Amino acid sequence: MNGAAIVALSGAGVDVEVVEETGSTNADLLARAATLHAPLLLVARNQTAGRGRAGRSWLSSSEGSLTFSLAWRFAGGLPRLTGLPLAVGVALAETLDGLGVQVRLKWPNDVLRDGDKLAGILIETQAAQQGGVWAVIGIGLNLVMPDELEAQIGRSVASLPWLARMDRNALLAALLDGLAGALREFERAGFAAFAARWNLRHAWQGELVTVLDGGTVLHEGSAAGVDDAGRLLLDTSAGRIAVLAGDVSLRVKGH
Repeated sequence: MNGAAIVALSGAGVDVEVVEETGSTNADLLARAATLHAPLLLVARNQTAGRGRAGRSWLSSSEGSLTFSLAWRFAGGLPRLTGLPLAVGVALAETLDGLGVQVRLKWPNDVLRDGDKLAGILIETQAAQQGGVWAVIGIGLNLVMPDELEAQIGRSVASLPWLARMDRNALLAALLDGLAGALREFERAGFAAFAARWNLRHAWQGELVTVLDGGTVLHEGSAAGVDDAGRLLLDTSAGRIAVLAGDVSLRVKGH
């Protein structure tokens, strides 16, 4: 992978840096937020301390995964970012669809293939000195999953071995173009512009699900997609409710 090659192949107009190894691309960009003046994509060939939601680790291999983070400044405050993880999921899904890969989306921030996790999204924020807020959008995408790493993860995960043969610079350029276009659209219109597209790819539409927080059951009901604010809609015995995004997990009931 080469930053200049990715920039040359991309039409996003975003600077790209590629490093051999780091702990976490998200942590690196957050630490640099005070000095950033424009969007920046940071790609690590090997990430040793990747993070997922709720403090979980994101395990990856240097040859079998893409791990990268995109720093993007938004005007306004944090409320303007409502639904951003879901919009990023739509951007990834639409880009992969253009590459011949059909995926589904799990609320609030997972990309699934054949029911298993293919990619995860972690968004962290920091106030920007020039006003607004920096969103650091971290993405881990499985391409090839070695048996020993899958055993370490402890559950079945998805991979795209044939896509792994694609030139990595071209693949990252395509992903960057899709993300940059989606983020500009999100700046203009918010998540409302993505809600219908997310619902088209909802992995568990109509399924009985349980929403948990730290192992505690918060809600049970039939998953009915998301609203224009990115809240999960559940049809429960007491009627339809809207669940806010946060430190929650969604599981098919009985699994």
